[in-house]
Amino acid sequence: MITLAWLYALGGAMFAAYALFTLADARHPKRWGTAAFWGLLAASFLSGDRFGDLGNGILVLALVALAGLGLTGRSDPPTTSTTEREASAARRGNRLFLPALVIPATALLGTLLLKRLPLFEAKNITLISLGLGVLLALGAILLWLRPPARAPLDEGRRLTDAVGWAVVMPQMLAALGAVFALAGVGDVVGQAAAYAIPAEGTFVATAIFALGMAGFTIVMGNAFAAFPVMMAAVGLPVLVRLHGGDPAVVAAVGMLAGFCGTLLSPMAANFNIVPAVLLDLKDRHGVIRAQAGTALPLLLANILIIWWCAFP
Repeated sequence: MITLAWLYALGGAMFAAYALFTLADARHPKRWGTAAFWGLLAASFLSGDRFGDLGNGILVLALVALAGLGLTGRSDPPTTSTTEREASAARRGNRLFLPALVIPATALLGTLLLKRLPLFEAKNITLISLGLGVLLALGAILLWLRPPARAPLDEGRRLTDAVGWAVVMPQMLAALGAVFALAGVGDVVGQAAAYAIPAEGTFVATAIFALGMAGFTIVMGNAFAAFPVMMAAVGLPVLVRLHGGDPAVVAAVGMLAGFCGTLLSPMAANFNIVPAVLLDLKDRHGVIRAQAGTALPLLLANILIIWWCAFP
């Protein structure tokens, strides 16, 4: 049976190849540190379930140390030149995007059609279908463009080296949210908020909830990680139970308030740091600066929407 473990093995094999290619790249300015970074990540994907909590914790600290000490860097593998890529793109036009569409199409069709087949693990059929889509898209590109056999790995290594440590930020932040929830941070924040929120009136409580969603998201980089903390601390006990607020409005618009924090957070690396890297912006926080003018008025609007619409 094809399970989620197959996808982890596929991802681990990819990062292991990046590590080996980096070790063999004598022109790489920081090949030892970069190879160690991708090698540790490959070990996590391939054997993380065997390391235990302590082993995985040490592995994560090692990744942080390699990135924090500046031991990783960008590579420049000998692939096609910028001029060649521009000429290829001009010749093929928007048809170059067709293989990319194979991935969501396979994920959708696989989710609908494959879950009843005993060959696939039904509970993770969407993720498995997504992985199948990636392989099908890769196969289509190889048949269509006929690049050198190692070109996908070379281009993948060039891209992930450019993104750098930020490539693991989503996984790190998701784990941080789980740690916060297990540690009872929501209860602690709720106790602190109880001293600041007046018993009468709803506007101050609403503002604290929405600002807390945005603030925690800025710190944690992920509104989904901030949501359980602020709902347990303020949303449910104060807005819903004490003041009778509509839980649907509080939860839905509260998430939108959290997304305002996403626009302002350097921790949301996949939204704010990676685009700056891929676009070679001189100001790595340029995306955040551009979004601030939208995020702050939108946060105020969300506070007012909750205040007006959630309470009878």
